[in-house]
Amino acid sequence: MTHVEDELSSQPECWTRAASEAAEYGEALPVPGERVAVVGCGTSYFMAQSAAALREGAGHGETDAFAASEFPYGRAYDRVVALTRSGTTTEILDLLGRLTGRIRTTAITADPRTPVMEAAEDVVVLDFADERSVVQTRFATTALTLLRAHLGLHTESVVADARTALTGPLPEGLVDCTQFTFLGRGWTVGLAYEAGLKMREASLSWSEAYPAMEYRHGPISVTTHGTATWMIGEAPGQLAEQVRETGGLWVSGTLDPLAELVRAQRLAVAVAQARGLDPDRPRHLTRSVILTP
Repeated sequence: MTHVEDELSSQPECWTRAASEAAEYGEALPVPGERVAVVGCGTSYFMAQSAAALREGAGHGETDAFAASEFPYGRAYDRVVALTRSGTTTEILDLLGRLTGRIRTTAITADPRTPVMEAAEDVVVLDFADERSVVQTRFATTALTLLRAHLGLHTESVVADARTALTGPLPEGLVDCTQFTFLGRGWTVGLAYEAGLKMREASLSWSEAYPAMEYRHGPISVTTHGTATWMIGEAPGQLAEQVRETGGLWVSGTLDPLAELVRAQRLAVAVAQARGLDPDRPRHLTRSVILTP
């Protein structure tokens, strides 16, 4: 078993622990009424998008999401939350350093032995969700679970769906597809982006991701026999039928959207293995991006 297979299969246990510990962090996490920005890089940026949409949608306060390298320093926030598995990513550390003394900062990380521990005012360590694989799976979803639980949006049914995602068969013919499109709505748009990234990283697949309604504004033109379109969350009316009319494979998201992401992670590994690739060693990637001056 690869590292990424082992790590993605442990997600139900990681989510349960994160949810049970969420209340312990108190004001280290955003409190209702704060104006918040959530930042990250790569996978963590997509989780930031989902977290921001969930928080604002739940009425806890205006919440934005940014890639750390694109943070708008001219805006006023009460708190910035940085998601960083490694705790060493250059853009995250630069951002936190520039915000010191100006805006309260919280880092959610997996490694307590890294520079982010000193760079952020508050730190949440999810070391039980750390990973050996370059490809992120359980840290990202566990961090999002922590934030869902903090908002009162996590239930045991989410964990049950994750177990189903790990044991149920993937749709017939899906592994053999040549192109994959993932769609989301609201907070699941970030999950769709992440699913597309997993396919590119682990299996070198041609994959794309869009807000569901944007898919009809051009991207559906690539859909045909041998391609797949996967909806994470509830699909807009008639979209499934329109995809089937192209000859493409339509995949419905029937589980909790975060559990659907687990299914997409499984697909990425399965496609990689079918193509003779090692999903633990994606091409041109490292566990942390550290830029030299």
